[in-house]
Formats: sequence, C-alpha cells, structure tokens
Amino acid sequence: MGEASYIIGIKIYGDRSRRMLGLTQSSYIEKVFKRFKMENSKREFHPIRHGIKLSKKQSPKTDKEHKRMSDIPYASVIGSIQYTVQCTRPDVAYKLSVTSRY
Repeated sequence: MGEASYIIGIKIYGDRSRRMLGLTQSSYIEKVFKRFKMENSKREFHPIRHGIKLSKKQSPKTDKEHKRMSDIPYASVIGSIQYTVQCTRPDVAYKLSVTSRY
C-alpha cells in the first residue's frame, strides 16, 4: 500500500533525512477562501496586537450595518477556521477565540 499521503483531507509530508513529519491543510484552506470569496486576500502573518480590545460596542448599530453583516456567513467562516485550529493550526486558536466572541 505504501506510505499515507493524505488522511481526512489533511496532507502528510515528511523528510526522513531530517527526521521530520508534518501535517498541512493548505488545500482545505484554499477551498475555504474560495467558498467565502476571499481567494484574493493577502496571506500574511497577522498577530493580534498587544492591548487590542474588541467589544460589543463595535457591533453594527444602524439598519444598513445590520443588513451588510447579515449577508456575511460569519458562523460558517468561524466553523471552517475552527476545524483547521483543531486539526493543524493551534497557533490560530487565540485569534479565533477573540474574534468569534461577537
């Protein structure tokens, strides 16, 4: 049968000479970007700045703002990111927890 290269959509890669084994969900993440029309977004490291405060006060207030946000599948985006956090990206867990509160 050979070595496994994918399991439940997670790519397994390694380098025997360096005794390294890793997992990636890059193809899943690309699908998520396409699904939520974010395929042209920047892919950069964005740490949460120390001292940043998010609050309910920043939530939509006007009918126009509520309408705009109702068209965004926020819960689906959060769920998709949560899946990657649980499988291969624990480094994103804090950012997800902060941004998913509201």
